This record gives sequence, structure tokens and C-alpha cells, in this order.
Amino acid sequence: MGASCCDGPPPDVDIQHDDRYRRVLWAVLAINGVMFVAEITAGLLAGSVSLQADALDFLGDTANYGISLFVVGMALRYRAMAALMKGASMGVFGLWVAGATVLNLLGGTVPQAETMGIVGALAFVANLTCFGLLYAYRNGDANMRSVWICSRNDALGNVAVLLAAVGVFGTAQGWPDAVVAGIMAILALQGAWVTIRAAMKELKSPEALASGA
Repeated sequence: MGASCCDGPPPDVDIQHDDRYRRVLWAVLAINGVMFVAEITAGLLAGSVSLQADALDFLGDTANYGISLFVVGMALRYRAMAALMKGASMGVFGLWVAGATVLNLLGGTVPQAETMGIVGALAFVANLTCFGLLYAYRNGDANMRSVWICSRNDALGNVAVLLAAVGVFGTAQGWPDAVVAGIMAILALQGAWVTIRAAMKELKSPEALASGA
């Protein structure tokens, strides 16, 4: 991976009108869309709630990247509002995963560890690619930070899914899958809090208030 993917953007570049940023968003949108279809199918077939949760995260990210593409170049007020919407969606995802985790534990489901491992590894490679592409834009406005936070959480979630696969394989029980789903719920809720807090701060800034006048 080139150095340009790891360095922050030059301070004199207007990121919101950066064509490279738009291309990066299109790339990660496509990656997330493909992985959602692959992972939700595998998660349902394998009976893995962590894979299903990760798949829904891919779906949420696909929608988030689409929103980010729509608001790139708009006034700060609209970018902050988009970030607020994405933060709320991350929070809803976290609550959904928490509920699914409880149901999985009560049902005593034992997922297929082999499928979890293979699909989890593919998802990790996909999210690592997105993480690298978005890393240079991690210090932008709330909307851009929310995009990077999504990618960061996804990569961490994939590592947890792989660990869950090992745990399920070693114990022949479903609790490692449920534990990972719980961790993913916490990551989603933490990311939602950070994104919403940053978006609210930007919405109250003089620049945002002026653009909404």
C-alpha cells in the first residue's frame, strides 16, 4: 500500500472537493455492497449471529458511503446532518446486535466454525482494504470521520469474528459467537456516540448556523 494511503491530506487541500476522495468512497461502497451479500448468505447458512451482524454492518456502511457521496461538497450544515443520521444508524445497529445476541444465547445455536472462519477472513481483507483507502481522511469533518470510524470498527469486528470461529471450533458451543456479537454491539454504540457528538458540535458552529440561514 502506497504511502499516500497512510499520510493525512495536505492542509491546503479542500477535501470536500477532492476527486480522489470521491473515488475512494465509490470503491469502498462497492466493496461493502458485495460483502453484504456474501456474508449475510453465509451467516444464515452457518447459523452465525456474528456473521449476520457483520453483514448488516456492511449494509449499513454501504448506505453510509452513499450518503457521504451525496453530501460531499455541500455546506458544513448538511454534512453534519448526514453524519448525525449515520451516527443514529450505527446506534440502531448496536441495539439490534445486542438483541440478536440474547436470542442466540437463549436458542443455544452452534454455528459452523469453518464457514465463520473462511467468510470472516474474506471480510477482514475487504475491510482492511477500505481502512487503508480511508485512513488519509480520518481527520476531516464529522461526516468524513464517521466514514473512517465505520471502517475501523468493521476491521476490529472481523478480527473478533475470526476469534469466535476458533472458539466455536474448539468448544463446539455457540457462546463464542454470541460474545463476539456483543463486542460488535459495543463497538457500534461507541462509534455512534463519537459520531453524534462530533456532528452536534458542528451543527452548533458559526459556519453551520450561517449556512442554514
